Amino acid sequence: MADKKVIKKTQKATEVKTVDQMKTELTTKQTDLIQAKRGNAQGELTNPHVITVTRKEIARLHTAIRAAEIQSTKEIK
Repeated sequence: MADKKVIKKTQKATEVKTVDQMKTELTTKQTDLIQAKRGNAQGELTNPHVITVTRKEIARLHTAIRAAEIQSTKEIK
């Protein structure tokens, strides 16, 4: 049942954005994560929950990108 929810989320993400847009968003999220970690280490980060949320968003983007790549290979065959 959990698999169906993941598939639905990734399908919605691939319908709205192209793979290139998702990859650029992924790089920005990764830089945001690095900055949040650096800020947390220096004691400047007021909400450390931002790190957890950003990591989950990065994982979702990786999943959506991979689903789009698999879908494109299925369409080619």
